[in-house]
Amino acid sequence: MSGNPNTVAKQRQNQPNRHSLEKRLNRWGWIFVSLSIVLITIFVFIPMIGALIMSFQTGKGVNMHFGGLTNYIRLFHDQTVGKALGNTFVYLIFQVPVMLILALIISVLLNDKNLKGRTFFRVAIFLPCITSLVSYSLIMKSIFSNDGIFNQMLANIGLSPIMWTTDPFWAKVLIIISITWRWTGYNMIFYLSGMQNIEPSIYEAAEIDGANFLQKLTHMTIPLLKPIILFTTITSTIGTLQLFDEVQNITQGGPANGTITISQYIYNLCFKYTPNFGYAAAVAFIVVALTMLLSIIQMKVGGKENQ
Repeated sequence: MSGNPNTVAKQRQNQPNRHSLEKRLNRWGWIFVSLSIVLITIFVFIPMIGALIMSFQTGKGVNMHFGGLTNYIRLFHDQTVGKALGNTFVYLIFQVPVMLILALIISVLLNDKNLKGRTFFRVAIFLPCITSLVSYSLIMKSIFSNDGIFNQMLANIGLSPIMWTTDPFWAKVLIIISITWRWTGYNMIFYLSGMQNIEPSIYEAAEIDGANFLQKLTHMTIPLLKPIILFTTITSTIGTLQLFDEVQNITQGGPANGTITISQYIYNLCFKYTPNFGYAAAVAFIVVALTMLLSIIQMKVGGKENQ
């Protein structure tokens, strides 16, 4: 059955217009993408390539020259690098799981529609992550100093004060407390947004079948949030590997490098000690390698369906 000749003619007339519109949209799309590519190349990729080249150079200031693998060989004999890596992994192993589990529990509680004042609690828990890093670090240092408010409270109830900033163990605990306080609300927002996209009828069917709170959490909520949990795990891992502000402002890496991180050591090599930018760049690529390695491992563990 043949179509109406007039309709066919109109469709043929509209086809060139449609193609020209698609070409214009594609052209503008490539223009916007090209601007982003140029900016990322200038401010990200070129500095990365420059840092990689610098990591093979030795010398001071403008008198740098090619030194081969000298800086990378030095890494294996630098005790401070080992200390900084050890401290960084302590923060990573203990702080990240505690923070993510706490964020998940809080988000489950604040997702309850029957909870009064849940908006207030959401804002209150999220606020720390938008405070100034320097400001909150100095406040934590003041609260937990040897003669700070916390130790005064302990003294008032007859307990011995804790040397938060002068004992290596307690100094690490203070850093973990500070990071957890600041970033738990950040991860909570991701979990809350994920939970609000879960169909309520799923939970209603589970309740009809007799599922309790814990069963719904472990067999429904957590499996459905696996992609978001994977995302927050990777971003939290990357953030911890780059940890600098809290350590620099609370303990300055002390006592005796007891809390120093790899990022702070890179800063010290560049600006605190006699500047050695080549060696600092080599140390920085440890962070790059660890970030890539841990991200790949986490994505493999998370499964292809969550990538």
